[in-house]
Amino acid sequence: MRAVQAITFDVQGTCVDFYRPLLRLGDSINQAKSLSIDWAVMSSGWRALYREVLDAVICGHRPWLPVVEIYRETLDVLLEDRGLASHFSTTERDQLNGIWSRLEPWPDTVEGLRRLRQSYVTSTLSNAGMATMVSIVKRAGLPFDAVLTAELVQAYKPAAAVYQLAVDSLGYRPGQILMVACHKYDLKAARAFGMRTAFIARPLEFGPGVDTDLTPESWIDVPVSSLSELADVLEIVNAAGVEAAST
Repeated sequence: MRAVQAITFDVQGTCVDFYRPLLRLGDSINQAKSLSIDWAVMSSGWRALYREVLDAVICGHRPWLPVVEIYRETLDVLLEDRGLASHFSTTERDQLNGIWSRLEPWPDTVEGLRRLRQSYVTSTLSNAGMATMVSIVKRAGLPFDAVLTAELVQAYKPAAAVYQLAVDSLGYRPGQILMVACHKYDLKAARAFGMRTAFIARPLEFGPGVDTDLTPESWIDVPVSSLSELADVLEIVNAAGVEAAST
């Protein structure tokens, strides 16, 4: 870990929360339209449909298309499947789809990123589109040095091209980059590419009461429960390196 010079971060789920912002927006929609939609169910359904289309693109079963279009396409499918299509105009659907650009940081995110940025180059490495990611970073005040997304190489994680983007853009070898995510598929691919890995457990990513895989794996370099804990661990690593160098 002492070789690490840069840290790349998955963002949606890892650094920011989708569930609560959507539920608050959904509550306001229910009140405005006199509806009783279960937005917790809608959240899980939307994400599941998004994942299906994203996986189809990754596998080559569908041509590449921007994530914002996947969000929008799957929203139409979701509303149709739930019998809600007639309640939402095209403009309202576009506004609802915009929630992906207005996600909120977890309580530990901003301070954890601030601490990590003091010692490392920090960057997003997200499957989200560039415009979406810039909006999230700006609105949430996330202190990154760089904003990188898979859209820049028209691929999606876990494709190696996305991790190569970090190498090419940040100027460090894979072994000098730590990939941080709450999704193990992302970390497996980063590890196979040669990066170091840190797993952030996010038990509320899909909302309370949802079974989420939080088990640390032996192949993960650093399993932690927050970005603040990650900063603690890396500060210890750096302190040990300084001590070793002085003896």
